[in-house]
Amino acid sequence: MLTSKQRAYLRSLGNELEPVFQIGKGGLSEEFLNQLDAVLEARELIKVRVLKSCLEDPGDLAEEIAAALDAHVVQKIGRIMLLYRPAEEPQIELP
Repeated sequence: MLTSKQRAYLRSLGNELEPVFQIGKGGLSEEFLNQLDAVLEARELIKVRVLKSCLEDPGDLAEEIAAALDAHVVQKIGRIMLLYRPAEEPQIELP
């Protein structure tokens, strides 16, 4: 569980990031989750955008992804979510 100070630090790092993935009308698939897993292992902190064509609720998608990948939802604003999961060799040092 992230503390509020850690979450604020990760949000500040996430301000500069561009969304790496987009979820469209196809929703979540096993292949999509595998790709997210690989990128989270490499980067630790990523942004994901939910397109308007996706019929699912962005908040529900964020929680579903976080549960499936053992990640933390740092922030949800509109259709953009910021996800964090520490790698085996962490690159981001949390306060």
